[in-house]
Parts: sequence; structure tokens; C-alpha cells
Amino acid sequence: MGHKLADSDTPRGPQPYHSLTPIVVVTVTTTWAASPHRRLRFRPPTPPTTAATMQAAALRRQLLDHHLSPTSSAAISALRSASVQGLTPQGLYGPDGARYMASARAPAVKGSGHLVRKGTGGRSSVSGIVATVFGATGFLGRYLVQQLAKMGSQVLVPFRGSEDSHRHLKLMGDLGQIVPMKYHPRDVDSIKAVMAKSNVVVNLIGREYETRNYGFEEVNHHMAEQLAMIAKEHGGIMRFIQVSCLGASLSSPSRMMRTKAAGEESILKEFPEATIMRPATMIGTEDRILNRWAQFAKNWGFLPLVGGGSSKIQPVYVVDVAAAIVNSLKDDGTSMGKTYELGGPDVYTIHELAEMMYETIREWPRYVNVPLPIARAIASPREMLLNKVPFPLPTPSIFNLDQIEAYSVDNLVSEDGKALTFEDLGVMPHKLKGYPTEYLISYRKGGPAFGSTVSEKIRSSEM
Repeated sequence: MGHKLADSDTPRGPQPYHSLTPIVVVTVTTTWAASPHRRLRFRPPTPPTTAATMQAAALRRQLLDHHLSPTSSAAISALRSASVQGLTPQGLYGPDGARYMASARAPAVKGSGHLVRKGTGGRSSVSGIVATVFGATGFLGRYLVQQLAKMGSQVLVPFRGSEDSHRHLKLMGDLGQIVPMKYHPRDVDSIKAVMAKSNVVVNLIGREYETRNYGFEEVNHHMAEQLAMIAKEHGGIMRFIQVSCLGASLSSPSRMMRTKAAGEESILKEFPEATIMRPATMIGTEDRILNRWAQFAKNWGFLPLVGGGSSKIQPVYVVDVAAAIVNSLKDDGTSMGKTYELGGPDVYTIHELAEMMYETIREWPRYVNVPLPIARAIASPREMLLNKVPFPLPTPSIFNLDQIEAYSVDNLVSEDGKALTFEDLGVMPHKLKGYPTEYLISYRKGGPAFGSTVSEKIRSSEM
């Protein structure tokens, strides 16, 4: 069967299909050679395929096609009755007793428990997580997408802006694992579409200042409630993570904090198994606090401090927050229905944090103390005119009125010892001084490696 055809045996012109049937039957692959004589050349014969290996391959394809997806009772019965050892699903859970199916190695559990995992845990593995991350194009979102993708998760990235807004996320996962999907937060059908094939939903949508189009109440409360309602109707969402903020309370002086707290209550009412994450002020390369302070100090030569900067905060490295969210998905369901307060290891006053910023950018610290009533008076006109003028107003460069109210009180992890923290999720948060704030060296005059520190300037001035 493996002989070489002579020129006289070479087919000339179109041949009937039945004449090639014997070649196909013996599984010898043929290809036409790129020569004037169109000579047939034969590849080495492949090993014979047995009925057992074909059955095993078919079952693998069936398991893959039904991986963590709703399936019918007939399909489950057929898979259960399969005779190939090691491929029969062992765990089928859910209110109807047959909602999800999984491999024998790690059964999938509806609503809680471990997800199906295959591989060694790298980006080419299968973590079993198919996560829709709302707000993935934001500050925390990029770090969460990276940590989900590097463990082999598929991440659906809903976006509403430019097609380029998610481009930086595509490289974070293996081929086809980062899936951008156009949606609109006010369109219920588009939200259902981006959740359709997910088993995990993470809501990072939030607003720190109001605009003409989106206010605190709609973004922080009603949108979060809507996502929880859709996830509940979906029936296949195993985990729902809501990222709120530390200090969220209905009695907070900040409207943002009050709407965040209202959003938490609405989510737990609709989806009681949801996990609430309350990160403190997040620090990182794209943050909205140290970057803006450094830019303002470089442009104007001073930094205003409301109330002298005496309020205490507990800033946290953004990568640690992303790690905490991922770890909550890896547990056996113990984080479901719980609230975590994620604060950094050190407590700073606003003034001390500004000192660290000045030390890093190697500039003389110059402050202007702004009493709280005066700060409110300066920021109030924008809030009053926000919805009364037919054009968008500029975004405050440092503080808006609500941030002034938020920083007027201390914002720390609960001191009663009852709050769940990083420790309960197996994460050791980084100290801020050093690597987490290294990005500030880009603001140094003369370049990152140029310029003396503040202490060096003081010593030189004393000589």
C-alpha cells in the first residue's frame, strides 16, 4: 500500500470519487505535488485508530463542549453510562440535581465550591473560571484581568467606549482567553449578553465624582443592583464579587460612600451569596491620588491640604486587592456572603502620605493649609452647576466636594477585630514605601536617576 506510483499510474484529469475510496479507507493521506506531472506522494501511514481511543476522544469532546455549562438530563445520563474509565463525571450539583457537570478530578458546584481545573495552573491551563469583569478597563480592572488570565481563566471584558480601551488587556491571557464585548450599562439586553456564558461576575464599576451623564446614585447603587438581579436570573452564576470601598456607610458624610453602602445592601438582598470587597484608597501606577498630587505639585509648586492633612487613611497596593479577589474565587465557598475590609499594613495621615510623595519625586515639600469650610466653598460651585449648564464641566484636578467630605474623617479598617481582612484570604499586603510607589520617580526633575533627596538638600543647605 505504500508503493510509489509510476507515471503511467498517475491520474490524469478528474477521477470519480469511488476510485479514491480505497486510499481513504486505509487512512493514507494523499496530497498533490506541485509539479507539472501532478505526481501523487504519500505521507507515512498513521497508527491505527482503535474503537476505544475513538470513544475516549468523543467523550473528551463532549465533556469539553459541556464544560461548566447547563446541560440536559439526557446528556448527563449518556455521559454517566459511558464505560471509558476516568471520563465519567463524578459530581452533578444544583437545585435540580443536574445543573452542572465536571470532570472526576474537580467537580463543579453550583453557587459554591471549587471550579473545574485542568493543567498546571499557568495561562495555558483551564482554571474553570469564565469571568465577566465589569469595569475591567479601569484602574483595578487591569490588574484583576491579569491575575485571572495568568491562571488560565477566560475573561469577558465589557466595554462601552473606544475599541482601543481594552487593547492593553488582550496580551494578558492566552489566545482567545480575553474576550472584549461591547455593551451599555443602561441596556439590560447587552448586560445579559456579556453574562450569558459566565460562571463568575465581578463588578468594579464605580464613580468617585459625578458628571452630567452619570451620578453616584445610578452608578454605585442602581447599576450594582441591576447586575445582581441579572446574575440571579441567569441561574448559572456561581460567584458574584462586588468591589465597594472602605468606609462605605449610610451615615458617611460622603455621598459616594452612602451610595456604595446602599449598593451593597441591594446586592446582598438580590444575591445573598455575593462577596463584598471594601478596599481602602488604592495606590498603583495609574492611581488617582499620588499621581494627581505629584502633577499638581510639579505644575503649581505647592500642594493644598484640607484641614492640614490630619485625617488618617490606610492605603493599599492595588495588586494586593486583585490578589484578594482571585483568592476568594479559589476557596471552597467560605468567602460567600461575607464582607472583607482590605486596608494596607500601615496607617498614614494625609500629610504623611504627601511627605512620602515629595520624598520620592525629590522636591521640596510646600503645603497650603485649606480649612474645611473654605475647601467646601471652593468646590461647591461645580456641584451646583453640574446639571444646570448645557456643557460638561472640567474634572477637579485634586479634590471634588465629595472627596473633601470623605477625607474629612478617618477611613481605617474596623478596630474591633471582627472585620475580615487580607489575612483571611491568604494575602500579605505590601508596604507602600518602595516598589508600590516607584512609579513616582518619573516626576523627578532631570529624570529618574537625577536629583538629590530632601535629606541631602537639607544637609547641603546647612553647610
